[in-house]
Amino acid sequence: MNWINNVVRPKIQGIWRKREVPENLWVKCPETGEMVFHRDLEANLHVVPGSGYHMRMPSAARLKHLFDNGEYVDLETPEVPADPLKFRDERRYTERLRAARAKTDRSDAVRLGYGTLDGLPVTAAVQDFDFMGGSLGMAAGEAVITGMETAAQRQTPFIMFISSGGARMQEGILSLMQMPRTTIGVQMLREAGLPYLVVLTNPTTGGVTASYAMLGDIQIAEPGALIGFAGPRVIEQTIREKLPPGFQRAEYLEKHGMVDMVVHRHDLRATLSRLCRIMMQAPSLAEEPVVTAEPVVDEEGSGHGQISAEAAD
Repeated sequence: MNWINNVVRPKIQGIWRKREVPENLWVKCPETGEMVFHRDLEANLHVVPGSGYHMRMPSAARLKHLFDNGEYVDLETPEVPADPLKFRDERRYTERLRAARAKTDRSDAVRLGYGTLDGLPVTAAVQDFDFMGGSLGMAAGEAVITGMETAAQRQTPFIMFISSGGARMQEGILSLMQMPRTTIGVQMLREAGLPYLVVLTNPTTGGVTASYAMLGDIQIAEPGALIGFAGPRVIEQTIREKLPPGFQRAEYLEKHGMVDMVVHRHDLRATLSRLCRIMMQAPSLAEEPVVTAEPVVDEEGSGHGQISAEAAD
């Protein structure tokens, strides 16, 4: 009986048991409806292979892709009061924070990292939209300022990947105060003569756009990113006019001088590395020497090969 209960019966039950399919096994492209296997999407830096649509990229994946060999130091951020206004709408603010932290495994929306980018020390920050829409609150503001101060102390460029819906309404005026505070942080980097590079991803809106998001020395945007203060629907309802096609998208803003360049995610790391080296006046990446064999004639007139290394132009 033990053999039947312990071996035969579990195997039979395993045959008829319904297999559970993991969530998000397939991801649908918002533009074309193409279904992409999630591992293929991750391998392609969360860019849909067929359409080139740039999906949101997790903060950990951003930093891992940016730094050499995916290695970096995860910088801690200061603690702030969890619910200073005792805010409550449909749910308590503390409950929303708890759910967001469980979802992202992060204390708040901004993640900091320090490492090297093609050998050059760099400090970077990523604003995670999965944490309450990447909203700017006291904790996020403190994290941005901490990243800027770290860059100033270590004399490194500061790279900011931004994705946000704006200021966090649950913190009221305390959230809005982070706009001038982060602006002062940007000024601190400028006084130190350090580059501040901004990468605008989809979406970047609200109070974040009205502060540190648009103050970079160089403004880079990912293709198709929505960038603006108020959303297109709000603007159309206010002015009662139809907006032009592609309004507030990265390509439209580049055409009208609001951003400096639109860079595909596959080319973003190389672009940031090149800009950091130019602005830090660091030597360009040394190319591998080209090994050639040059014939050398000795005193007796016989020739033999001599190996020499010449740096490529």
